[in-house]
Amino acid sequence: MNSVVEVIGLTRNYGKSKGIENISFTLHEGEIVGLLGPNGCGKTTLIKSIMGLLQPDSGSVTIRGQRPTAAYDQISYLPENTYLGSWMTMREALRIFVDFYRDFNRDKALQMMTEFALMPDQPLKNMSKGMQEKANLALVMSRDVPFYILDEPMSGIDPAARETILNGILTNYNPGSVLLLSTHLVSDVEMLFDRVIFMDYGNIRMDRSVEELRATEGKSIDGFFREIYAPTGGQNVR
Repeated sequence: MNSVVEVIGLTRNYGKSKGIENISFTLHEGEIVGLLGPNGCGKTTLIKSIMGLLQPDSGSVTIRGQRPTAAYDQISYLPENTYLGSWMTMREALRIFVDFYRDFNRDKALQMMTEFALMPDQPLKNMSKGMQEKANLALVMSRDVPFYILDEPMSGIDPAARETILNGILTNYNPGSVLLLSTHLVSDVEMLFDRVIFMDYGNIRMDRSVEELRATEGKSIDGFFREIYAPTGGQNVR
């Protein structure tokens, strides 16, 4: 498999507070990778460092051999909090994405809007939390890029909406790309994963294929997650 993303020795701290430390891994074409860990384990710091939104203290990230700042057009990013204006309608959001991203597939976005029952002229501020998540996902997954990052795409969403969002990801995922999905709702999404990266205290605790993990541990990914992150009273990181 060809590599898409290479992270080498990535470290980012916040003064005396630890963020991430000496993180290294490679993501390959065709992988759906779960970035897992409890709140505050360093997932968002890692994602922002990969995106180039945070400058690391040391280490490097390359996406198809380019630094993140030069590879922005190769990443489609769904942040935990939307960057769309609350006044904006889906019709207006589509126009912006068409103008800004040459790789944006408007027909695909319209198809996903139909599947998600999104109304083109309804402002985001009048949508439920679940509908807003679907709106953002329709835009992000309608780009044709080698690397997708979804940061907590189902946080605060009811179970029925989660199923719809999962189907949207599976249906529209390009199997030749990489999808990195950060979540703590493991039971809802583990069926997607080819590989899981567990984080704790700003470090990688484990990086395994799902097939290997289930075979050696005899547990679901969610069951294993609950076991290794059982409360122990340790400190958290950002």
